[in-house]
Amino acid sequence: MSSVSPVSLGAPVSFDDVVAAASRLQGVAVRTPVITNPTIDEIAGAQVFLKAENLQRTGAFKFRGGYNAVRALTDEQLKAGVVAFSSGNHAQAVAMAATMCGSTSVIVMPTDAPPEKLAATKANGATVVEYDRYTESREDIAAEIAEREGRVLIPPYDRREVIAGQGTVGLELMEQVPHLDAIVVCVGGGGLLAGCVLAAKQHRPDIAVFGAEPEAGNDHALSAAAGERITIDVPRTIADGQAVQAPGELTWPINYEHVDAFPLVSDAELVDTMKILFTDAKLVVEPSGASALAAVLRRDLGLAGKKVGVTLSGGNIGLERFEKLIFTGSLETGSTAAGKQTS
Repeated sequence: MSSVSPVSLGAPVSFDDVVAAASRLQGVAVRTPVITNPTIDEIAGAQVFLKAENLQRTGAFKFRGGYNAVRALTDEQLKAGVVAFSSGNHAQAVAMAATMCGSTSVIVMPTDAPPEKLAATKANGATVVEYDRYTESREDIAAEIAEREGRVLIPPYDRREVIAGQGTVGLELMEQVPHLDAIVVCVGGGGLLAGCVLAAKQHRPDIAVFGAEPEAGNDHALSAAAGERITIDVPRTIADGQAVQAPGELTWPINYEHVDAFPLVSDAELVDTMKILFTDAKLVVEPSGASALAAVLRRDLGLAGKKVGVTLSGGNIGLERFEKLIFTGSLETGSTAAGKQTS
């Protein structure tokens, strides 16, 4: 574990950026429903409002940020194309966005990425460059491609338009349920959380905000305690979309200033929550997508009797892995599971 150079606490993204993103996404992204369930409310001891981003295009909230970033490019940049790195959800989002906008994409993905996410990325029109996550740097590979081919690099969270696009999740949620007392958001690199913070605080400055992450990927919790960005070893967790080593440089200042706490959830709790969502709400959610609700169901955030908005960030999980997690209780990580870097 090591510290990362601190960054300025000035917000790199504004609420106006989120509004602009909402305009670009109108009629393109799905305005996902907010779902309630009495059984989940009873378990949580609170009124829970589930923002179902597992029903978004490409199966995750990542489409919002990916499309907003691509759509904001100039005609010259679109002609040159884009490059991104991702283990799955951001990959699919950027690939689809580039195709929709008449551009091309190259996506750097680990060799042990979930096969369903790899296939979907290719199906959305991307050229995929694979790498070994343990011996190679995806950032370096993507940067080299960008320089060599003149493509625009669109990282999974550290880009202004990506954060703003993800913020439309929070913007919609606050419009759909205006009087929330708190929001609990799944956090990996922090793009979704930062964007939702901007939207939620604009509507209700006193709203409580929590960023839930897996126990093995506790970089935000450690960073909050240290008062600076902390880098951890590559996490081993079933939550591949949250297996990040450090908070984003652009996302961290927003989240450090405005997020009340970063609760940690175990892989076992993620599976239990996936079971509840499947059995009681009839929703299929991937492990990363279940983390925010898992934190709420523990009842230790002081939210008893409150109205709580919760993100279900994605549902991209293959049938075989879903069955293995749900029905056998396997918490396997590694190349046979879902990988260990943010999607």
